[in-house]
Amino acid sequence: MLETTLIVPGLNDSGPGHWQSWLEGQLPDVRRVRHIDWDAPVLARWATEVRREIDEAVGVVWLVAHSYGCLASVVAAADRPERVAGLLLVAPPDPDRFSAFGLREARHGADREGLASWIPSAPIGVPSMVVASRDDPWAPFEVSARWADAWGSLLVDLGQAGHINLDSGHGPWPQGLALLAALKDSYTGLPLGSIDDARLTHKGKRGALARLRHRTRFNWEVFTELSP
Repeated sequence: MLETTLIVPGLNDSGPGHWQSWLEGQLPDVRRVRHIDWDAPVLARWATEVRREIDEAVGVVWLVAHSYGCLASVVAAADRPERVAGLLLVAPPDPDRFSAFGLREARHGADREGLASWIPSAPIGVPSMVVASRDDPWAPFEVSARWADAWGSLLVDLGQAGHINLDSGHGPWPQGLALLAALKDSYTGLPLGSIDDARLTHKGKRGALARLRHRTRFNWEVFTELSP
């Protein structure tokens, strides 16, 4: 079966020592999402690039996302269920830590609307795992568990594992590779040759990304009108 594993880093990208970078060296047919400003977490832009990578990939796509990249991946996967075979979502942050235009605390203050109502809250429709930590500074475990339930994802509890990044000791991460292998073993879809490109989901104004873009544009217009 033709397939692509697409690495989707989080805020500030994943450096050479990060487990996502290590994973790239362990797998064939792997690529990292490109053309993202890793220092500017604007969800509509990130999700647009993830979806573009899905459309350009060879075969079915496995998304391996970390942190903020998880939010972009869920939005993109909701628009491309025919192409996405599964998602490994590691340490997704609390969406309400962000506004449409970046970190709420750093950019617009806590009064700006969070992203919880902006991302899909229904089952993704393909196999998925949410890997969460009990002491993640970016998301209480209960929040991660709630989103896993909403997305229909298997919740994997890593215990006290921080943000599951290099700072928490997750450079080479064989457990992550094993989780991806288990996720792939659960795939029961048709091989790529049976997928008709003409039937790919192009939901237009009804798609998850289209709705996100619309809300982002609307909020930006309101913000600029109210700014002194």
